[in-house]
Amino acid sequence: MSQPALGVFERYLTLWVALCIVAGIGLGQAMPGLFQAIGAATVAEVNLPVAVLIWLMIVPMLLKIDLGALAHLGAHWRGIAVTVGVNWLVKPFSMALLGWLFIGLLFRPLLPDGQIEAYQAGLILLAAAPCTAMVFVWSNLVEGEPHFTLGQVALNDLIMIVAFAPVVGLLLGLSAIVVPWATLLLSVGLYIVVPVIAAQLWRRALLAQPGALEATLSRLGPLSLAALLATLVLLFGLQGEQIIAEPEVIALLAVPILIQVYFNAGLAYWLNRRLGEAWCVAGPSALIGASNFFELAVATAIALFGFQSGAALATVVGVLVEVPVMLSVAALVKRSRGWYEAR
Repeated sequence: MSQPALGVFERYLTLWVALCIVAGIGLGQAMPGLFQAIGAATVAEVNLPVAVLIWLMIVPMLLKIDLGALAHLGAHWRGIAVTVGVNWLVKPFSMALLGWLFIGLLFRPLLPDGQIEAYQAGLILLAAAPCTAMVFVWSNLVEGEPHFTLGQVALNDLIMIVAFAPVVGLLLGLSAIVVPWATLLLSVGLYIVVPVIAAQLWRRALLAQPGALEATLSRLGPLSLAALLATLVLLFGLQGEQIIAEPEVIALLAVPILIQVYFNAGLAYWLNRRLGEAWCVAGPSALIGASNFFELAVATAIALFGFQSGAALATVVGVLVEVPVMLSVAALVKRSRGWYEAR
């Protein structure tokens, strides 16, 4: 199976995000009433405009997932074991620890006191769901084994359906935050369960018509991009006042995110080498183990804590650093191939 090359959007995602920050802050200052009205359009604490935008973002990604690829996982069971372990047993808990250490302790005097717990919650949400879309791009950059990548993403989608809410609820509870279980479970259903089922049914119908799936994905691509950028504009429109007043908050929130990404990527890469897994599997394993499903994190943070919360801001910082950091991880994986294969 061929994987997509790094397109213009993916290559310059950091630039688009930066432009959205500027546009969102400017529009938020110019039209505060409009943004407040959008932020108030909720049902059971779930923001309806954001729900629509998130669906437009993730359904095209989920259409690419072939759950039949799970049949190929046995050939690379070591890589699967490492990736699942890092994604679900290490990454959320290491981020909770880093959030407590940096946000709750070391950086506390430099951050708004009323948002400390919300920042920690946003970091946990960011780490609790492994990436399901951009992973295909990262895997392509490191010449990853395509069946492993596809199968691992499909497996992570299935695990997220049952594990995301309990893991997040546990870690938010440990962070002394009252867990709104009804909203959290609704978010899981709205942003994981229903889209996965809908996308698979739609995929099956499209596959029955030659060329229909590729044509549909081609048409949905620009719409998905527009939805992502619109969500960021909304977020920064409502967060703009805080960002203008305290830009150092962005830099401080980026510190635990950066440490977490490099730590989990390095851990997955090293474990694969120790277990004797092939380099073409270790590369995507490291990248899947380190990257985040930031669309889900942003949506859940908004649903749980609101547009203007520190949690929403923390997840958006994750979007800011995702692309340059993952590109650097991919470069390190490629440059270290000689070391990896000299076992």
